[in-house]
Order: sequence, then C-alpha cells, then structure tokens
Amino acid sequence: MSSGRSRLDRFIARRTDHSLRDIKLLIAQQRIIVDGKTASSATQLVDQFSHVQIDNTALEYLMPTYIMSNKPVRVVSATVDSKHATVIDLVKNKNFFAENLHIPGRLDFNSTGLLLLTNDGRWSKQLSDPTYNINKCYEVTLERDLTHEYIAAFNEGMYFEYEGITTRPAQLNILSSREAHVSLTEGRYHQIRRMFGHFQNKVLTLKRISIGNLQLDRALVNGDSRVLTQDEVNNIV
Repeated sequence: MSSGRSRLDRFIARRTDHSLRDIKLLIAQQRIIVDGKTASSATQLVDQFSHVQIDNTALEYLMPTYIMSNKPVRVVSATVDSKHATVIDLVKNKNFFAENLHIPGRLDFNSTGLLLLTNDGRWSKQLSDPTYNINKCYEVTLERDLTHEYIAAFNEGMYFEYEGITTRPAQLNILSSREAHVSLTEGRYHQIRRMFGHFQNKVLTLKRISIGNLQLDRALVNGDSRVLTQDEVNNIV
C-alpha cells in the first residue's frame, strides 16, 4: 500500500462532491475535524488512516492493521497464488480484516515462523529501511555438523557471485552440533541457505523467531495469527 500523503482539500475533494473552494470555506468556518482537531489549513497533510469529519459526518477511512502470523511450510509469502495457499489465505481464515494487506519481509516456501502483514506502508517501509539495521533472528537446523569456522565466515560476510555483492556481517550462535541461531540485518534471496551452502551444508529447517524487538509469540501454532498490540507496533525498532 502507498505510504504517500495528500493535501486535506484534495483528499476531501476525491471523496465528496465538494469543490476545492467549498472545502476552503468549510475550513474557515471550522466545520472540518481531522483526527479530533479542527482543521486549520487546506494544505495540511493527511493519509488513508486520517479520520476526517465534515459537520460531524465521517468520511470513509482505513483502520491501520498489523498482524503477526506463524507461517508454516508450503505456504507462499504472497497475496495471491494460483497453486499454493498464501499467508493472506491464513489471515482470512481467522476472520481478520485482510483488505490491502502486504508483507514486509517475506519467508520462502519452506521456511516458517514470524511473518508480518500490514496495510500501513509507512510502517513497513521503516522495517525495510537499511539505515535502521533491524535484526532478524532465525533458528536453523543443518544436515551436517557445525564448526567454529562458520562463525568467522558469517561475521566477515560472504561474497555472492550471482549478485556480485558481499553480504553484511551476520552473527552465528551455535546451539548444538547441528543447530544454530543466525541474526542478520538484510534479506538477500535465500541468504541463509546460501551462506550454509558455502560449506556444502544443507539447511533442513529455517524458522524466523524475531524481527527487531518483536518476538514470535510461541502460543501461536503453525498457521495461526493475531493482531499486534499497539506497544508491539510502536516498539518493534
């Protein structure tokens, strides 16, 4: 969804029969309320979530929606797919408001865990902005044993020949001989699988357990979802 804002007068003109001149007069007469405050200027900025009232009649607006889902395997991180179930299908099955949702930070077909859905483009843009250096943490199980050589290689970053780039440093914590936590601040195509592939070590399971300060709710079974609290939305970064 677009994160853009527009002028108040143009916002109202697109949703009503009022002309721009009419709207300026209504503002001067203090008959327009925006988010509980009397509008003072035709040029003030509003967006699709702004609550605009004219003579106590509210214009149509969207409620911002933020959902946490525990994605299972064999579900596509997409809004529409002709062959497979999507995370949007899972949300719809839970009777959440699913209109205009998009996915900031996808998971591949065989990966599981924390997936976010929202209709707030500004919030999702913040999550994907590299200047915030938002950590994403994953639980990984491998086909073969890990060694401390992996830790240094992940921390140094790895060269991906296809893209011609070197990944940012990633943190690898070895939990057992074939289990690890990986934390990184970017999301290259199949990045974690490819980094372990550097050692010819196949990833058997890959589960995202956190994004920034937000932890996957362990009470959510595979395929389940819930709405985020306002504190979770505000404090994810």
